[in-house]
Amino acid sequence: MTKPGLPKLVATDLDGTLVRSDDTVSAYTHEVLDRVRAAGIRIVGATGRGPRLTSLIRQDIRSADFLVMAQGGWVLDQAESTYLRQSWLPGSTLLPVLDALEAEVGRLSLMIEALEHDEAPLWGDFDPTWRYPVTVLPRSRAECLSGDVIKAFVRSFGHDVDDLLEVARRLIPEHVASVTQAGLDYVEICPPDVTKATGLAVVAEAVGVDPADVLVFGDMPNDLPMFGWAGWSRVAVANAHPSLLAVADEVTLTNDEDGVAVYLDKLLSR
Repeated sequence: MTKPGLPKLVATDLDGTLVRSDDTVSAYTHEVLDRVRAAGIRIVGATGRGPRLTSLIRQDIRSADFLVMAQGGWVLDQAESTYLRQSWLPGSTLLPVLDALEAEVGRLSLMIEALEHDEAPLWGDFDPTWRYPVTVLPRSRAECLSGDVIKAFVRSFGHDVDDLLEVARRLIPEHVASVTQAGLDYVEICPPDVTKATGLAVVAEAVGVDPADVLVFGDMPNDLPMFGWAGWSRVAVANAHPSLLAVADEVTLTNDEDGVAVYLDKLLSR
């Protein structure tokens, strides 16, 4: 049982929120998260990273009971080592979507995430703007989309990522695919009804926690759905995207200042 006045579940984004600009998580943050879990509060890592990065996710949020990955499409119960959700998007569905986008904004760079095993490569067009270490296997668009995929990353050569996201939201019906952006130069195209909110809802149902008892942290537009879903408090780090700062209940310090840990440390000290 958690103490009165505390949330029953804490979900935090990783990159740009829990993880610092040098791609590390401080010892202080790990220590605070351990104390949160010891207080009876479940911890969820909610990230855009796909299941191919499970080992890295576990390294960055060691105390997590659940991992919500791939923007909510894959949900892993760490204690049981079982997936509660695995979502796929038919490649054939993506073909007309990409055609519609390119008719509006011009040629797009495309990378596909289709494999779930740890450290699996992406397929498609390697792009030097990708800031993380990655192996990209060159494949034609037809080869990339010949089967089901976890998600697609698309980048415009002439449009800002927020502008591309606006176009994608206008052109792609929600029943066809979900679209978002997570701080890179890419818009991510995921299966329909895949958001961090729907992923967290799977966790909440599994453990019997009401959204009103969930505290969330984030920094980018892909965190907006869980900000709309959680009810205990929605906390943005100070370095967050303007769209998130506009709807946050509270703002903590930046990721480089361990803002999530500082907030939770104060919360436990009340």
